[in-house]
Amino acid sequence: MKKSFVFILTVLLLGSCTVFGPRAEFSKGMSEKQFLRQNRDAVISNIEGDFTTYRVNRGETFYVLATFENEKLIKLEERELVPAWMPVQPENSDGNEE
Repeated sequence: MKKSFVFILTVLLLGSCTVFGPRAEFSKGMSEKQFLRQNRDAVISNIEGDFTTYRVNRGETFYVLATFENEKLIKLEERELVPAWMPVQPENSDGNEE
């Protein structure tokens, strides 16, 4: 009886430790309030009707766009920043390089 009590107590203690583990950063269906609590540096990128899109920078080269509809996360995109010092070169239509 004592061994089973100790076993059950151990399982309960280990199970309660998962509550304090890391939370998922993003998950579909998460509320807008929870997203903003976890990502304090999020800024509004776009508002269209019921859709609100937030932008969260991930270092110098990536950012995440999170789109909410009726305060629920419906779409998540990760994009790469294009350096401003690297302009896009137009392609020649004849195929010859200058």
